[in-house]
Amino acid sequence: MSVESSGEYIQHHMLNLTWGQQADGQWGFAHSAAEAAGMGFWAINVDSMLFSIGLGVVFLWFFRKAARHATVGVPGGLQNFVEWVVEFIDSSVRGSFSGKNDLLAPLALTIFIWVLLMNVMDLVPVDWLPGLATLAGVGHLKVVPSTDPNVTFGLALSVFVLTLYYSIKIKGVGGFFGELAFQPFPKWMAPINLLLEGVTLLSRPLSLSLRLFGNMFAGEMIFILIALMYGGGVALGALGGLLQLGWAIFHILIIVLQAFIFMTLTIVYVDMAYQEEH
Repeated sequence: MSVESSGEYIQHHMLNLTWGQQADGQWGFAHSAAEAAGMGFWAINVDSMLFSIGLGVVFLWFFRKAARHATVGVPGGLQNFVEWVVEFIDSSVRGSFSGKNDLLAPLALTIFIWVLLMNVMDLVPVDWLPGLATLAGVGHLKVVPSTDPNVTFGLALSVFVLTLYYSIKIKGVGGFFGELAFQPFPKWMAPINLLLEGVTLLSRPLSLSLRLFGNMFAGEMIFILIALMYGGGVALGALGGLLQLGWAIFHILIIVLQAFIFMTLTIVYVDMAYQEEH
């Protein structure tokens, strides 16, 4: 496969199905990265929205089904799995959160399963769903929502808003402002304290979102690069198949770990909102 066609292949798989207002004022789908960038803030990555919402619906249906068929007798496989996940989340919350909050455990469960499902889409062979979309007349399709920074930033900003809410609720406006303005240096250095603590505060959603996006984007890129080997003949294609299998097995660890890290940091950030600084 030539360098040019390889580049086109990579760009094709990295481009979201973006809907927005085009340069001529008409609304429609972007056909290139430059066209998508020119659509501005109100452009929507339709594929990210559909897959993320669809996976959220799958999560709700799956756990609702387990709850409806739950029994006090001998549990089935589905009930066993859901109970194991709930116990795992419960122990994680108890180990990282020192306050009392009835929302945090369901939130941690939702984040872990939802992010995990979005990450698992990275194990679907890179050409299957985009190939079907092409046959249906859809030019671009990205199937891993967590490789879209809009999705990861949206999740991180939701957690950030929640931590701000609990910080103000628990400590009051004055207490929250005092944490930012009166530490770590003396009170007369409040402007410097605000700058340092403000940067620290804002870095939380940035690091939370970029960590998930960066790891999943890199993993998807490796799958795409390995897929290029399938066009290089039988021997190179066979090697590519082995590499795909090996990377998929290793990537399972990354997929689970990134979901766990996102959940754990959410718990830690909410716990920090409950902590009084003296």
